[in-house]
Amino acid sequence: MKRREFINSALTGGVLLLTGSRSVTPQAKLADARIEVLLDEPIGRIAPEIYGHFAEHLGGVVYDGMWVGENSKVPNIGGIRKELVEAMKKIKASVVRWPGGCFADSYNWRDGIGPRAQRPRRPNFWVDAPEWPKGAPDGPWKYDTNHFGTDEFLRFCQLSNTQPYLAANLRSLTPKDFYEWVDYCNSPAGTTTLAEQRAAAGQREPWKVRYWGVGNESWGCGGNFSADEYAVEYRRFAEWVPRYGMDLAFIGSGPNGGDLGWSRRFFGKLAEKGGFGKMWGWALHHYTWNASGGRTTDWYQGKGDAVNYPNDEWYELLSEANVMEKLITDHWAVMGEFDRQHRVKLVVDEWGAWYKPGSEVHPTHLLGQQSTIRDALIAGLTLDIFHRHADKVAMANVAQLINCLAALFLAHEDKFIVTPTYHVFEMYAAHQGAQSVRTNISSPRISYSRNSKPATLRGLNGSASLRDKQLTLTVTNPGLPGANPALETEIALHGATIKEVQVTSLTAKDIHAHNSFANPRSIEPQPAQATVKGGTLVYSFAPASVTKLQITLA
Repeated sequence: MKRREFINSALTGGVLLLTGSRSVTPQAKLADARIEVLLDEPIGRIAPEIYGHFAEHLGGVVYDGMWVGENSKVPNIGGIRKELVEAMKKIKASVVRWPGGCFADSYNWRDGIGPRAQRPRRPNFWVDAPEWPKGAPDGPWKYDTNHFGTDEFLRFCQLSNTQPYLAANLRSLTPKDFYEWVDYCNSPAGTTTLAEQRAAAGQREPWKVRYWGVGNESWGCGGNFSADEYAVEYRRFAEWVPRYGMDLAFIGSGPNGGDLGWSRRFFGKLAEKGGFGKMWGWALHHYTWNASGGRTTDWYQGKGDAVNYPNDEWYELLSEANVMEKLITDHWAVMGEFDRQHRVKLVVDEWGAWYKPGSEVHPTHLLGQQSTIRDALIAGLTLDIFHRHADKVAMANVAQLINCLAALFLAHEDKFIVTPTYHVFEMYAAHQGAQSVRTNISSPRISYSRNSKPATLRGLNGSASLRDKQLTLTVTNPGLPGANPALETEIALHGATIKEVQVTSLTAKDIHAHNSFANPRSIEPQPAQATVKGGTLVYSFAPASVTKLQITLA
């Protein structure tokens, strides 16, 4: 759409305004798009836990990813990959969820404590998965050695300056096993037998784990319960757990995507006994994958390629990422029917893109996939949605940490690289702990074909946050290089004036561009320039870009 066409469309109300809750009249006069930041309309504090991660015993996530062993030639800290620890600290990673995922509800935490040589080997939950790459050998990724257990994971969190989030086994263990795991992690030194076992493993003082998931995907691999059945199980697990003076945060196994019925039935059943006081978060899972030809309910089918995709699939994936906004608002409304005070917050503890097998960096990396500039935009779109709903979303965990799905890192043996998604987390780190403020974005829509039918996509997406005199504005442009132009955009701040601006942009002219072991720096953030005209900031957002504007206020 040309500039004059956009102005005419804006003045007749034909352009989407991304406001979070309300619309205003667009005022674009000279530019292709306009962003208004309303500094006097706070939404809520952006919880650092929104920048969380997920690590499951799946393929190369733990073995070859996080854990290389103490005797490995790969630089390590007590067996934990050193480069991973350093990279996590750089992005101020907030929380890591472990040990799953579907693996969690087949896991006995006792298998992973004590001397490693004496720990049992068990078949991994994913041992028979149909997606295993051809020629994948046997190893700890199929038959878990349990060399990486509770203490190893909690040391990883300690080294990385992250908070642990442990997912308890509700399908195949008992509430007694759960509260004994809490005992092992949190009981004061020397007070219980399990505290003494922890000390024997090298950790005398309590780990002080706050976040606990009560099961995982209990509607599916976590037990195939009905919502009513799971509500009863949740109460059994959450009652009378030793707290040792801590404010434990229990997270319930929430819906699969848009299943509002699961949320409604669970909350209705929980309300019968007034259980909201024992729930901190309600977990929502949503994966983004190609829906061309119809989105299948089978999680292993209907997905496109991670690297070699046509233009329509570029738009398709970005459109699917935008679904997250509706999922948040819909489930929040259902939760409010029963929990009117909204004591329970949303926890999006699995999100990211999911592609068909074939781009993994090693055959042992089940569900491993490459990450392109498209994945960077999916990450930016999603994080901006979380910011715009900072009053609702208390935690989110991208799936997964390394060598799997929407990973920030790819590693094999001594090779280690960061993906474009990592760079988005690094750029967006300035939002952590800041106050989200209302943003109104008016921009031309992008037209494309969805299942051979016309469809459109928002031209610009973004969010803003304020900390003291620092305003952080992040914006994604999902346009295709060569097909969609850069969007010259006026950015107006209501309630402050601009003193200084620094711009960082992550973009690529090739929509399939990605980092690899051979070319680890193919995609990296670069500095850019913006101008200030009469108190209004002007910047041109390139297609296929994620941009951060760090604005110092006068």
